[in-house]
Amino acid sequence: MPWLLPKPIPESSDRLLQRWLGGLAERLSDPSTDRYALVRDELARILHARPYDELAEAAPMAAFALDARNATFEAEHYVATDPERFDRVKPLLWLWKALDLTPLGQSVHSGVAIRRALAPFIFRRVGRNPKFFQNVEFSVGYNLELGDDVVVHRYALLDDIGGLVIGDRSSVSDYVNLYSHTHHVLASPDVTLRQTLIGSGVRITYHATVLAGVCVGDDALIGTGAVVTKDVPPHAVALGVPARPVRYKVRHDCPYCRRGEPHPSQCQDRLPDRKPNPDYPDFLKPGFGTREA
Repeated sequence: MPWLLPKPIPESSDRLLQRWLGGLAERLSDPSTDRYALVRDELARILHARPYDELAEAAPMAAFALDARNATFEAEHYVATDPERFDRVKPLLWLWKALDLTPLGQSVHSGVAIRRALAPFIFRRVGRNPKFFQNVEFSVGYNLELGDDVVVHRYALLDDIGGLVIGDRSSVSDYVNLYSHTHHVLASPDVTLRQTLIGSGVRITYHATVLAGVCVGDDALIGTGAVVTKDVPPHAVALGVPARPVRYKVRHDCPYCRRGEPHPSQCQDRLPDRKPNPDYPDFLKPGFGTREA
């Protein structure tokens, strides 16, 4: 028996949802669409059952709260954030976050469908059938790349400011943190952007953390509460703080293992480490300026 079972909603309700999502995607596909106005208008209708202009007249602060122009994101304070690229995705991230707190977002059926519809307009690359649960956080969104059938559960943090790639069929569990930037121990404004790669078929389980610049190999499993500080080989089961492989899955059907070839996750070209802050142009060796305890 499969673990997950289909649970449809009434057909008439699903038609209503799909019609709304289709219209939303059509307008977002139009380069002339004002995304800020679109988002505030949709939120006014969904949350207050009236046009935005009417809401602004009757309840100015309620209208104020719906307009993403009046909101600030943490990423807007980062020197590494591209203002033009973030401006394109900001209203859609605002719509994503706002709807997560509504009955539409709390329902698995409609919530997943809404996020799936928004994803191609936010992320750098989106494969087939992404599945996001509620209250997932991103840094900028536009530096996230997803393969096919990726699942991200509640309250995960996908820090994509330095580039984050998640491969096909990978699963990110509740409260997982995936980072792509790091701060120097002596000076927190000294930030290094390091692309993080998650291979295909990877499972990252509850409350685990993957630090910036790490590659988690295909079919690996990261255990609950683990902190991944260095690359994890394909098929490894990595546990602990810091995480270390303690077992390897035996996959007789793995074509790469049979042929003795590297897995795709081991062949990906990584972006070079970058320093976005011009005040800290040079790279420092690990441990520079510290002594052993």
